[in-house]
Amino acid sequence: MQDLWEKMNPCTLCPRNCKVNRSSGQAGFCGLTDKPKISSTGPHFGEESVLVGSGGSGTIFFSGCNLGCLFCQNFDISHHRLGSECDIDELASFMLLLQGLECSNINLVTPTHLAAPIAAAIESARAKGLKLPIVYNSGGYDSVETLKLLEGYIDIYMPDMKYSDSKIAKELSDAADYPQINRSAVKEMHRQVGDLKTKNGLATKGLLVRHLVLPERLAGSIEIIDFLAEEINSKTTINVMAQYRPCFKAKTYPKINRYPLPVEISEVRHYAIKKGLNVLV
Repeated sequence: MQDLWEKMNPCTLCPRNCKVNRSSGQAGFCGLTDKPKISSTGPHFGEESVLVGSGGSGTIFFSGCNLGCLFCQNFDISHHRLGSECDIDELASFMLLLQGLECSNINLVTPTHLAAPIAAAIESARAKGLKLPIVYNSGGYDSVETLKLLEGYIDIYMPDMKYSDSKIAKELSDAADYPQINRSAVKEMHRQVGDLKTKNGLATKGLLVRHLVLPERLAGSIEIIDFLAEEINSKTTINVMAQYRPCFKAKTYPKINRYPLPVEISEVRHYAIKKGLNVLV
């Protein structure tokens, strides 16, 4: 726990390595100090079916982000950082409240830049009776060193795998090193929790990868699927997502100013199935 706080001052929690002193009120790329900022909490029924169940996934949406995606659908939260600050006790209380509402899990949305206070809140909530699986729902731009310090806190890792090309990652998310950082992070996540396991149709532990299909095949989907099948596990669970739409600044970039074509989506889904991955429907 202490090691996570130390990584916040100077901040090296994520691969940006901004090295600002967040406990002194400084903010790096993510735009936040050391206090969690939350935009909303509550049962969410739009997540993957293995997370939802009858009570919904207990989502906590954190403000700020360590990526600069031009097409972000939650740009008001991630880029504009709308939300309210809370302390660790309040964050732990939110987790217990979601458990009281009979949610299936605690789903931490965009947690990377707040790993230290989140771990503290999980520890506090578990001491007060939290039993639900913890879902780490990240953009996939995570430091292996930080992930190692989170081992034992997280039950289900649900990272994005956005890009396989550094040039595209730089252009669309201001993160040229995303592909190599992302792959190292996914390997570490899988080392910790293994393949996705379910009980009565609900995820209890493991890795669940999200991959958003982009127009013009910009995401490098085939290479990502090959990586998962060949370097993680041929039975890795993946959600091939067709939800892309031109949001935020995407309308000013011709490459991504349209919805993906049905053929662009189907070819990714079919290839993932061909490679043996566990493709969610």
